Amino acid sequence: MKRWWAGLGLALLALSASAQEAEHQDEVYSARVSRVFDGDTVWVKPLAGGQYRKLRLEGIDAPEICQSGGEASRDALARRLLKQVVEVRVRAQDDYGRGVARIVHQGDDVAAWMVSAGHAWSYRWRRSLGPFAAEETTARERRRGLFKDAAAELPRDFRKRHGPCPMPPRG
Repeated sequence: MKRWWAGLGLALLALSASAQEAEHQDEVYSARVSRVFDGDTVWVKPLAGGQYRKLRLEGIDAPEICQSGGEASRDALARRLLKQVVEVRVRAQDDYGRGVARIVHQGDDVAAWMVSAGHAWSYRWRRSLGPFAAEETTARERRRGLFKDAAAELPRDFRKRHGPCPMPPRG
């Protein structure tokens, strides 16, 4: 009887380990962008079918929509991606239930493009300047987009001072 329980325990442990491993694998699919919410959030419809998915671009922080540069950031992303087919690699979920994803359009990493064009910051974490620090440095040097203003405020600092943007009125 002890051997049976030990065998069951090992089987359950193996199942748990494989479930955790599968949970940490990236989800990769092609999708069409159906909506651009702001400079770092899009809605996509997988080409293989299924529900619409809300995604946050990995590695960047775009201005809040009510912040200076927020609408320009959203509009630049919309001009590039709206109704376009993209390759999506979801790496995690954020606190708001969005998939945190690397999105590629026509061979370009969209997050890197947003920072290079001056429409977003490389996402800072602790002392790291983030994955797109070089692109941000170049955009600053060339005074692109929001970096035309030397006093442009990081979105997290803006949120600390002002709170979240108010919801738009319902029509």
